[in-house]
Amino acid sequence: MPIPRELFAYKQWVLWRTAEVDGHRTKVPISPWSGKPAACNKPQTWGTYRHVCYSLHRFRCDGVGFVFTGDDPFCGIDIDHCRAADGIIAPGAQALIERIGSYAELSPSGTGVHILLQGALAGRGRRSGSVEVYDSSRYFTMTGRHVAGTPTQIQERQQALEQLTRELFSPYPVRTTIRTGSALVNLSDPELIDRASDARNGARFKRLWAGDTSDYANDHSRADLALCRMLAFWCRGEADRMDKLFRQSGLMREKWDRRTGDLSYGALTILAALGRAE
Repeated sequence: MPIPRELFAYKQWVLWRTAEVDGHRTKVPISPWSGKPAACNKPQTWGTYRHVCYSLHRFRCDGVGFVFTGDDPFCGIDIDHCRAADGIIAPGAQALIERIGSYAELSPSGTGVHILLQGALAGRGRRSGSVEVYDSSRYFTMTGRHVAGTPTQIQERQQALEQLTRELFSPYPVRTTIRTGSALVNLSDPELIDRASDARNGARFKRLWAGDTSDYANDHSRADLALCRMLAFWCRGEADRMDKLFRQSGLMREKWDRRTGDLSYGALTILAALGRAE
C-alpha cells in the first residue's frame, strides 16, 4: 500500500474491524497487541505500522488505521459519500481535494475520501455536513488507495486548513469578502449580470449563463463550478445570492438540489467555489 512513509515513524497505529454497535455498522479500532478494542486515548493499545501489518491477519481484522494525537503534525479531513460507483468524485469534493493539495486516498468503501495534511486545528475537530476535520482523539482508516492527481506525501497546509474551518464551522453563514480593485461590488441582480457579461471573461460568463458547457468539454459539473466561481466574485461571496442567481441560469437542473449526505450538490458546489473564485 502506498501509504505516506512519514506516518511510519509514529507508534500510533491500530487495526480495525467492522462490527455492529447499537444496531449500526461501524469500524471498531483494534489493538495489534491483544486483538481487543483499542482507544484513541490509550497509547498502550497502539503499535507501529510494521506491528499492525503483522497482526492484521492474526486477529482477522479488516484494515489498519492511524491515530491523531495532537502532538503529531498531522490532521485529517474525511469527506463522506462523495464518490459514485463509476469512480467520479462529486465536484464540490473534488474542488476541496484540489484546494487542500495534500495526500488523499479512498475510504475502505470507496465512496469517501480521506485527506491527510500537516496542520493544527484551533479547538477540537468537528463535522459539517459530509465533511469532518480532526487532528486529535480520532483515528482514520488507511487504505493506501491513492487519489490520482494528489501528492504522494503529506503537505503542510495550515493556511488552507484555517480558511476551510472558518467556512465550515463559523456560527454564521459562509460569506467571503472579495474585492475588485479597491471597491466592493454592490449591484442589483440585472446590473450584476450585465457587468459580469461585459467583464474581461464576459464571453465565457455569457456562455455559461446561457447553459453552454462547451468550454468545459460539455462536462456539466465542471461548468456549474466555473459559473459559481464567477458568481462568487460578483456576489462578494454571498452564498445565498449565488444560489439565487445560479437558479436563474441556463445551467440550472434538478441535480442542483440533490443531496449528497447532509448537503445538496448545489451547496457543495458553492462551498467549493468560495474557496477559489475566478
